[in-house]
Amino acid sequence: MKRGLLLIDRGSREREAGEELEIICEKVKEKGNYDFSEFCFLEVVPPFIEDGMDKCLKKNVDEMTIVPYFLYPGKKVKIAVADAMKYQKDTKIKFVVSKPMTMHKTLVDLVNNRIDSALKENQVLLSKDSVDVLIIGHGSKDPNAKISIDYIVDNLKNSYRNVDRCFLEIEEPNIEQGIQSCQKNKPEVLVIVFYFLHEGAHVKTDINNDLKPALEKSNLNKVCITKHLGADEKMIDLILERAREVEDAN
Repeated sequence: MKRGLLLIDRGSREREAGEELEIICEKVKEKGNYDFSEFCFLEVVPPFIEDGMDKCLKKNVDEMTIVPYFLYPGKKVKIAVADAMKYQKDTKIKFVVSKPMTMHKTLVDLVNNRIDSALKENQVLLSKDSVDVLIIGHGSKDPNAKISIDYIVDNLKNSYRNVDRCFLEIEEPNIEQGIQSCQKNKPEVLVIVFYFLHEGAHVKTDINNDLKPALEKSNLNKVCITKHLGADEKMIDLILERAREVEDAN
């Protein structure tokens, strides 16, 4: 049976986001033995879902796995899936839809990898139980988004001295409040995790606009900042695990 995979991302104007998705799709195709792997965007810039579906439906496959490439469940995921599934009635290709990239142990492993890399790059030799961690997420009105980031926090707590989270926008604690809260714990080292899929405008500009002044006002001893989640091998594994869950169930 011939199989294809389509990643649906929210969308970003930043060139790096598309470049990362190209890398991810190539690795997913190879590692998952798909006949093709493509990506499209829900909004912001093309290729939109219509473009992605049109391209995929021209491929000679029997089954296509649709993967919502979102860190949080919620309204955007539902819209993306609904828009893609409209095409099912016009094709004999069988569509299956995976869960988004949320509340999975592999995602915890990915964040751990990012923390490890930041500590090594900054030549920090402390054991993990002496390290504090602050995760910066986007923020959302959807309560499921908070549940999903709290899943990461809760699964990291046994490894580190303190683990907390804050948000770029929409909800609190905001970044300044998050830094202030961490400062009260008097960390020897604080690792700040950029909990974002792509190196988009939020990672390049928006977070730093709030983070830099907050750090300048703090008296934190040592701060390490991770890279965003990006095209990490663990992310490839997570996409494939999510895909296999639904493929095996069908």
